[in-house]
Amino acid sequence: MLDRDGPVPLYIQVAEIIEEWIASGELTHGDAVPSEAAMEVEFEIARTTARNVARELRRRRLVHTVRGEGTFVGPPGVPLRKRSRAIYVRIADEIVLRIRRGELRPHRAIPSEESLMRRHGVAKVTARKAVARLRECGWVFTVPQHGTFVSAREEWPVEWR
Repeated sequence: MLDRDGPVPLYIQVAEIIEEWIASGELTHGDAVPSEAAMEVEFEIARTTARNVARELRRRRLVHTVRGEGTFVGPPGVPLRKRSRAIYVRIADEIVLRIRRGELRPHRAIPSEESLMRRHGVAKVTARKAVARLRECGWVFTVPQHGTFVSAREEWPVEWR
């Protein structure tokens, strides 16, 4: 629990929580620490505060950042344990699964970008990439200023990767 009214800045408090995760083994060398977007959601902090968390963890020499990849536990050169698939692909896969199960029905709206951002702790660009992937493959269609909807069953792709 963060003390939002106390004297210790929020970024220091969050950095200490993540440091505890590292000390306890919940995060180990090579693991990705939560992204700025995920920290925003999980800790209900601003993006600049999340950025300062990563800066503080680097200052403490607990993590290193690989441009375009993320921030990882341990010093530079430690083998990284990246997720096997990009997060936007995993989000798209989850939506496809919900479509196939009948939870999301043809001609009905899929979750909004904001909903996807909150649920998965991602930035808007990541949510948009997931929806774009679904649209490119034929699972959904977008009506400007109305939303994105599940395509008719006969338009669904035969295979999904």
